[in-house]
Amino acid sequence: MTSTTPTITPFEVTTFLELAGISTRVAKYRRGSEIFSQGDTADSVMYIQEGGVKLSVMSRRGKEAVVAMLAPGDFFGEGCLAGQDLRMGSATAITATAVLVIGRKHMARMLHTQPTLSDRFLSHVLARNIRIEQDLVDQLFNSSEKRLARALMLLARYGKPDKTHRVLPKLSQEVLAEMVGTTRARVNFFMNKFRKLGFIEYNGGLKVNSSLLSVVLHD
Repeated sequence: MTSTTPTITPFEVTTFLELAGISTRVAKYRRGSEIFSQGDTADSVMYIQEGGVKLSVMSRRGKEAVVAMLAPGDFFGEGCLAGQDLRMGSATAITATAVLVIGRKHMARMLHTQPTLSDRFLSHVLARNIRIEQDLVDQLFNSSEKRLARALMLLARYGKPDKTHRVLPKLSQEVLAEMVGTTRARVNFFMNKFRKLGFIEYNGGLKVNSSLLSVVLHD
């Protein structure tokens, strides 16, 4: 008889923690609230149940760069498992957000005793590394217009039918500019262009249409 590994949903992660005898703590944040700051003690891994999280780093000169935008089902803060004593960046809620907070020692134990969770976590880490490589190539070779289109498609979870969020939470153009590596004025110009072409819509939120992919694929 063949068995299959179940897909982990936010509630199943909670179940794994309970089965391991680990009490769960759910932390809730309002939009714009800081979850942790660069330089804070790194003592836990977090898992997004609801909402979204912006990861960013700050230079010594005070310039902020957005590293990633995360959604339900994503882990973050996992650097503590690799020996990081301090947070290398900051995490901010981009909408009303609920996260599971898992202590470093408990998470390390879970990864050794729960193969299904371990596989899910490994997939997350590998996907994050691939995303970082793709972002680097994107910054080096693509125009700011194409980078913005790609960022919007990623935020909409395009290509992931089970996790697609085509209507995005409200994001400022400043945040999008930080993600893309351009100015707010350029973001505003391209967003207006995308709207006129029907690639995006504003209707109680930002809706990203699949037609925006044509910008990403255009040479």
